Amino acid sequence: MTTNSLDKIATHPLQTSAWADFRRKWGNEVLETKWGLLTVHRLPFTDYKLAIFEKGPTPTRDMLNALCRMGKEQKLIFIKLESNCLKSDKLAKLLQSFGAVPGKTVFTPTTFWIDLIPSEENLMKGFSSKTRYNIRLAIKNGVTVKENNRDQAFERYLELTRETVNRQGFYAHTEKYHQLMWKILRKAGIAHLLTATYQKQIITTWILFVWKDFLYYPYGASTEEHKNVMANNLMMWEAIKFGKKLGLKTFDLWGREEGKGFTKFKEGYNPHVVEFFGTWDLVINKPMYLIYKIGEWIRWPSLKLAAKFGLPKHRF
Repeated sequence: MTTNSLDKIATHPLQTSAWADFRRKWGNEVLETKWGLLTVHRLPFTDYKLAIFEKGPTPTRDMLNALCRMGKEQKLIFIKLESNCLKSDKLAKLLQSFGAVPGKTVFTPTTFWIDLIPSEENLMKGFSSKTRYNIRLAIKNGVTVKENNRDQAFERYLELTRETVNRQGFYAHTEKYHQLMWKILRKAGIAHLLTATYQKQIITTWILFVWKDFLYYPYGASTEEHKNVMANNLMMWEAIKFGKKLGLKTFDLWGREEGKGFTKFKEGYNPHVVEFFGTWDLVINKPMYLIYKIGEWIRWPSLKLAAKFGLPKHRF
């Protein structure tokens, strides 16, 4: 498949030719099909592999038949499908007819979308009173937000990501991963960096993706210092205005987890909840899949304990 063909059918940044280029340079084998791209991941210390089809199109019978054939040819254990389509009982039955089973998620099954079509005034009216207050407070405190794609700003993003991960203890990719991702997706015009500055210091950074009619918020980091100036609230508002200026229609906040503080933060901007089709493992090699599941059950708790920003690690 040519680069133009891949980008023509891609409905998500993770299905673009730039993302394929990034994953290849990161070390993954990439398989391109008429439906989109899959990344191949070798299991440590074995000759076995699995593939991930992230944010691909709505599955069809023809697509699943082709993926099963390709899986056997490539000697894959299974293909993880996380389609960029909404939940559907009909689709679930189709997947089950091919022997697919619900799998461990890569993306959260639900996310928030903000409609960027209404006027700024009407959008602001829809926010919670607390959110509106915090936006005004950030402006009063002298916080400023702008797009800043310079090298120094990205280095600050890495510093703040390291600080945020160490503070909150969540799983993150390595600095090299972020650097390579930024280099390739920035050149492709997909990635943009927004910075919030207070007293001449960048205290919050967000990386946004732009693809077709959508704005995405995949990465963000901030310092614990000056959190009382509410820079994150202004950052979200400026990100919304950034998307509107580009003529985009929807802002995807890249995930939603019940009970998490940042989920509550996002809820203040009056988004609506979107439930995707979910994660399905299209099993190719049943005996090895069972062994893989046992290993996964053992491995993931240990990864969560060991996860620190800067250590070499992968999702699979």
